[in-house]
Amino acid sequence: MPLPDEFLWGVSTSAFQIEGAFTEGGRGRSVWDRFSPIHDGDTGEVACDHYHRYADDIALMKDLGVGAYRFSIAWPRVQPTGKGPANAEGLDFYDRLVDGLVEAGINPVATLYHWDTPQELEDEGGWLGRDITERFAEYAALVADRLADRVKLWIPINEPVVVTLSGYAIGEHAPGKSLLFGALPAAHHLNLAHGLAVQALRANGAGAVGTANNHSPAWPESDSPEDRFAAGFYDTIHNWLFADPQLTGEYPEEAVPFLPIVDGDLEKIAAPLDFYGVNYYNPTRLRATGEGEPLPFERIDIDEYPKTGFGWPVVPAGLTEMLTTLRDRYGDRLPPVYITESGCSYPGEGSTPEDLADQDRIDYLDGHLKAAREAGVRGYFVWSIMDNFEWDAGYSQRFGLVHVDYKTQERTPRDSYRWYRDVIAHEN
Repeated sequence: MPLPDEFLWGVSTSAFQIEGAFTEGGRGRSVWDRFSPIHDGDTGEVACDHYHRYADDIALMKDLGVGAYRFSIAWPRVQPTGKGPANAEGLDFYDRLVDGLVEAGINPVATLYHWDTPQELEDEGGWLGRDITERFAEYAALVADRLADRVKLWIPINEPVVVTLSGYAIGEHAPGKSLLFGALPAAHHLNLAHGLAVQALRANGAGAVGTANNHSPAWPESDSPEDRFAAGFYDTIHNWLFADPQLTGEYPEEAVPFLPIVDGDLEKIAAPLDFYGVNYYNPTRLRATGEGEPLPFERIDIDEYPKTGFGWPVVPAGLTEMLTTLRDRYGDRLPPVYITESGCSYPGEGSTPEDLADQDRIDYLDGHLKAAREAGVRGYFVWSIMDNFEWDAGYSQRFGLVHVDYKTQERTPRDSYRWYRDVIAHEN
C-alpha cells in the first residue's frame, strides 16, 4: 500500500535509558535512581552518556535518514524536585538537542514523561495522590514555553499502564509498590495529568499533541468462560483503562468503582488529540486463576511463535489485530495513528561482524512495518536507535539498531541499521 503523505520514519529513546549524567546540569533525583531490584545491580548513572554525546547520536540518525526522533525529557532535569521554576541548565540541554535535530533535518518528537518521576514528588504520594497532576501541568507549560516553536509532535505521558501495573500494582518497576487493585488511583491521576498537560501544552504554543499507549491483544488460553473472563479483565486494564477516557471521556464501567473521579475530570482527560500513538511489542495470552488468588488472570507463554531475547512472541499479525480493534472500537473518534514504539531485543553484546548480523531483528521490523503499512498509520518509530538501560533488566537486553559498548561508549551500527536506512531511502 502507498504510504500517507509526510509519513514519519523515526526512532525512539527515553531520557533515563540513555542520558546518564545523574549529577550534572542541576538534575534532581528520580524514582529510578534509587530503585534497586535491577539485573546485576546495573544503574543508569552513565547509560549511553547521551547527555554528552547527543551530537554524535544525531549524526547517526541523520545518516540513518529518519525524519523524526522521539525522545523524552527528564522531569527531574527540568524541575529537580518536581515543582517550582525551571532549572535553566536542564532546559538548555534539551534546547541544544532540539536545535541539533532541526539543523539535521530531523523532526523532534517530545515525550514529557517516560516513568522518571522526581523522587520528592513520589515521597509526597506520587501518582497515588491528586496533587501531582497539577505539578505535571506546570512542568508541561515550562517545557512548551521553551521548545514549542520547534517540536513537531508532543506526547505528555508514555505508557501509563506500565507505570500503574509494573510500578504500583506488582512492584517490578520503580517506585516498587505492590498494591494490586490499590494501584488503580494512579491510573486515574495519570489520565488526569495527561489531560491537564494537553491543555497546558496548547496554551503555551504546542502544535500537534497526542499520546503513546501500550497495547497488546489479550488472548484467552481456551474458550472456557473462565479464561475468556480472565482475558477480558486484562484487556480492560491494559488496553482500555487509558484509551477509553482519553478518546471517549468515559471509563470502562467495571473500573469506575476503583477510581477517585471528581466531577469535571473526564472532560479534562478527553481533551481532543491530534494523533494517537500505539506502542506495540507482542500479544498476551491469559488464563483464569484459582480461588483465593489476588488477580483473576495469569499471563502464560505463547510458544508457537519465534521469541525475542526477552521471551516475547514475534507476532506482526498482533499489531494488525490491535489496530483493527482500535478502529472498530473508536471509529471517527480515533485520531491519526502513529506506531510510536516497536522493536525487539536480541543477544549480541559484541561488535564483531557476526554479532552485528542481526537478521532476527530485521525480520521482526520487516513484518511489523508491513502490518503498520497495511493499516494506514502515519508513522513508525523503531525502539530503539541504540542499546540502552532496559529498566529492571538493566543492560541484559539489547534493542538497538546501533550497538553500544558500555565501557567505551563506542557506537557501531548493526545490519538492521543499514537495512532500515535502505528501506527509508527507497520509500523517500
